Amino acid sequence: MKSGLSNPMVKIVFYAILIMWGISVIYPLLWTLLDSLKNNDQFFRKMPWSLPDFPLLWSNFSYVWREFSFGDYFLNSVVVTIGSTLLGLLLSATTAYVLARYPFRGSTALFLLYIASMMIPFSLALIPLFFLMNSMHLTNSSLGLILVYASTLIAFGIFVLVGFFKSLPKELEEAAAMDGASYFGIFFRVMLPLSQPGLITVGIVNVLNIWNEYIIGTILVNDPKHYTLPVGIAMMQAQMQYRTEWGPLFAGLLITIVPVLMMYMFFQRQIASGITAGAIK
Repeated sequence: MKSGLSNPMVKIVFYAILIMWGISVIYPLLWTLLDSLKNNDQFFRKMPWSLPDFPLLWSNFSYVWREFSFGDYFLNSVVVTIGSTLLGLLLSATTAYVLARYPFRGSTALFLLYIASMMIPFSLALIPLFFLMNSMHLTNSSLGLILVYASTLIAFGIFVLVGFFKSLPKELEEAAAMDGASYFGIFFRVMLPLSQPGLITVGIVNVLNIWNEYIIGTILVNDPKHYTLPVGIAMMQAQMQYRTEWGPLFAGLLITIVPVLMMYMFFQRQIASGITAGAIK
């Protein structure tokens, strides 16, 4: 029986849809890049989507980096994102492993409780969260952001990794135990490496969420020394007051977007390999 893609008309429609989807993704990024190379005069004199005049204003990037402390914001975002992602992965992986491989009375109810917590709007917890973090003297600090972000990542990580750990063969644990490995040795030396595709998938989703997070960063941090990039961009626009410098503003947006795109391009093969790939290895 022939595949549907063997039909020429189906192929044309299929590739046309892919091309339109690709354009819809690339065009906003290209528009952001072109607008980051303009000055205000070009924005008001021409159409917003017109090409920039020569010479291109690459200096907008250095201007943003220097005058609006984007270097500090970028470093804060890197530290907070990496720290909270690693801590969230560690907590969710260990919890998911126990729930999947060592069931106990109430383990199913505990798993469902984690899943149910994903359905609660996080905005409902913002006020008590602020008072809790303030009482622990963790506001205006990167550590406070890391702890809060990591705690918000655990439920999703458990949801994905429980099913992944259940799919791994028990013979791997039995063989490691016969070789004298402890519970921690089995987890860190056998099961965790095999769960790499699942960890990467969860990690990338978490990185995207944390890197672009704005509300929590605004509530828990009001010291410019600890601003992350999303908060820094909002503060940058506020500092411009009534005269927005559109070129530098788009340059700041591009500085925020590019690291995430590069990370996704680097790990796309690992994501595409699927969650069960680790068990085959």
